[in-house]
Amino acid sequence: MQTQQQAIAHFSAKLAYETDVADVHAALEANEDFVLVDTRSDAAWEQGHIPGAVHLPTAQIPRRAHELIPAGTAVVTYCWSPGCNGATRAALAFAQAGYRVKEMLGGIEYWIREGFDVATAQGLRSEAVDARVAPRGAACGC
Repeated sequence: MQTQQQAIAHFSAKLAYETDVADVHAALEANEDFVLVDTRSDAAWEQGHIPGAVHLPTAQIPRRAHELIPAGTAVVTYCWSPGCNGATRAALAFAQAGYRVKEMLGGIEYWIREGFDVATAQGLRSEAVDARVAPRGAACGC
């Protein structure tokens, strides 16, 4: 059976390395000091990405991270969805390169499902909030 201290350590560690789309959106709105990194392919980036994100596919992180993102900068990675571990692999690559890093849970799928803007070649677009992931017109209060 787990102890209270084990549970506290476990959930504290999760929060140190994971974030969600609502928290990332709020942090972007507040101009917090971090770089959001889209780790998907060129084709996926062109299909649409989170405004303000930097595009750096996972395989390129070891050789390009330091030219695009200053050392010491906090990084948040994202990929497609909860069914994709690309953001996890990218977060590992950033950690190995010496960055403080978190993974954005849910990926761009949940960003879209929560009704946040996506940048495309045609401009910004958004979809209606999916009530299965966030209440319409209000913060989730999680």
